[in-house]
Amino acid sequence: MSKRCLKLFAAAMLSIPSAWGSTSGQIPEELFVSRDFTEPGGFTRGIEGPACDIDGNLYVVNYQRQGTIGRVTPEGECSIFVELPEGSVGNGIRFDSKGFMLIADYVGHNILKVDMRTREIGVYAHEPSMNQPNDIAIGANDIIYVSDPDWSTSTGQIWRIDTDGTVTLLETGMGTTNGIEVGPDERTLYVNESVQRNVWAYDLSPEGEISNKRLLIRFPDFGLDGMRCDIEGNLYITRYGKGTVVKVSPEGEVLLEVKLTGKKPTNIAFGGPDGRTCYVTMADRGNIEMFRVDKPGRSWKLYQERRTRATPETWGRVKARVR
Repeated sequence: MSKRCLKLFAAAMLSIPSAWGSTSGQIPEELFVSRDFTEPGGFTRGIEGPACDIDGNLYVVNYQRQGTIGRVTPEGECSIFVELPEGSVGNGIRFDSKGFMLIADYVGHNILKVDMRTREIGVYAHEPSMNQPNDIAIGANDIIYVSDPDWSTSTGQIWRIDTDGTVTLLETGMGTTNGIEVGPDERTLYVNESVQRNVWAYDLSPEGEISNKRLLIRFPDFGLDGMRCDIEGNLYITRYGKGTVVKVSPEGEVLLEVKLTGKKPTNIAFGGPDGRTCYVTMADRGNIEMFRVDKPGRSWKLYQERRTRATPETWGRVKARVR
């Protein structure tokens, strides 16, 4: 870690009591230090796609075997939530504003939709010309963005899926597109390329059009995988092979790097009671690591805003779908 990163880390630790309501005399919690959340070996090497529901449960693909979705309680207890249709294998997971789970099925070239109450699984969108839908991001307006790498040629694409299920190719001829995320301003789309180690930023319109492509940051070594934003627009990017999660500012500056126990982190999600717990899926250890951060995740805050705006009846229907 650089001297600048160490200073930022120390400043974050010192600021915790005032920023988060701690009283004098309390020991500040330890931030940006990873530990195991689940036991190693519970998931396959295809562990991916973490996403939290409104009750704090974490959903991750390929628990015990390929083709499953595992549910992990806030206490770290794991179980199989659903079995995907025969021949389907999940990757990225997100939740929409109505509480449905959306899953990138890279084998079937689908985005699957799961009713959390009945556990019924349907096809939300299908596009046979996709290479393999990998990771997904979702806007506050429920428009979905999909990374679509072709690992054999180190190329990739970006797709948009509108709320009626219409699939539109946004860009092709890229590197191996992987992590994808919408910024908290809902006006920026971030996409990374694993092999080329680039992170790109686009202007994003309310209708889901992208423009003004620009390089946010390029890394000199190791791969990139999943990534998520906090409420200030900082990106948390998993460094596959390096065994870290790097925090990058909206301006493309490396702020700090979190060392993990494993070397092959595949994806990351924010959760916990205050949105400040990061969960990281680990391919080489078959488990989930976790660490605390200073700011909540963008997706977590979006849930809280929806809860505030919703009527009791509407929110009751959303909660019913995740129980």
